[in-house]
Amino acid sequence: QVQLVESGGGLVQPGGSLGLSCAASGSIYSIYAMGWYRQAPGKQRELVATITNGGRINYADSVKGRFSVSRDNAKNTVYLQMNSLKPEDTAVYYCHALDVNTPDHRYPEVWGQGPLVTVPP
Repeated sequence: QVQLVESGGGLVQPGGSLGLSCAASGSIYSIYAMGWYRQAPGKQRELVATITNGGRINYADSVKGRFSVSRDNAKNTVYLQMNSLKPEDTAVYYCHALDVNTPDHRYPEVWGQGPLVTVPP
């Protein structure tokens, strides 16, 4: 079974920086895309950033220029560096893996538990 194990998150002051990481555990052949989504209180889950195994990156407009996503394919790990954080970045940040292939199973998608990032006003 594939699991996404996240680390990072916490409280950071406006204008500060924070990093998240997410490692996929299990016997994995390949993962097409990994990335991050977030859900703020009372709002729908939204895309933050994704990166494919070929390095194609997609950012939400709200984080362009402030957040940076990267990936280590050999470690099946994705990172999110968040700079110039704003109160509106407060949310639970969910790691996501798309099209995960293992020796026994193909998972269309896998979600992490989601660390909380809090940026107070």
